[in-house]
Amino acid sequence: MVAVIDQPLSQMVLPNISWKTFEKILDEIGETHYRVTYDNGELEFMTLSLEHENYGRWIGRLIFLVALELGMPLRTGGSTTLKEALRNIGLEPDECFWIQHAKALRGKKKWSAGKDPPPDLAVEIDITSSWLDRLGIYASLKVPEVWRFDGEMLKILILMPNGEYAEKRRSLTFPSLPIDEFANFVIRLDAEDEMPLVQEFIAWLRSDVVAKPRAKNGKK
Repeated sequence: MVAVIDQPLSQMVLPNISWKTFEKILDEIGETHYRVTYDNGELEFMTLSLEHENYGRWIGRLIFLVALELGMPLRTGGSTTLKEALRNIGLEPDECFWIQHAKALRGKKKWSAGKDPPPDLAVEIDITSSWLDRLGIYASLKVPEVWRFDGEMLKILILMPNGEYAEKRRSLTFPSLPIDEFANFVIRLDAEDEMPLVQEFIAWLRSDVVAKPRAKNGKK
């Protein structure tokens, strides 16, 4: 019998869950409003609030528009389950993208660890923090870049040679993108209508990012 750690109903962790059981649970729950994380026998379910989903989809939409305006390839992964049996880990990002490796995912129906490259960029909405080490799982999966938003600040986390993430001022994926200005469009979502905001965002991209690209090898 599986014991449940005493935590809020919006978030719970089940201990001593085998990899086989984890995969069976994934098959059973299908597309739900839970975010699932698995780390060496511990399985976390987190319900996703409207605020959480709204910010995740919004950041994903803005990233799509950045790639579009910069003429970059893109393969959108959404909340694809990223799991690796050998390391006993798995999670579902709020959004993920293959950009440098978009071609390698073209035509793929499923992502397979060891066969396919990890996403080039993952988005984490950290309004309700996970009880498990999601950044450690991303690092084990070798995801090179994670954008983390807590409802107030957007942090760009880059995977370093030591296997840990470090906060940087510039994105690896979009080195010409002014992150502070991008983050401002994310924060404004809470008080403004999406349609005029996205129109303003596109106009800003065309005038300040596409027309005036920054040097890729600038100071980070």
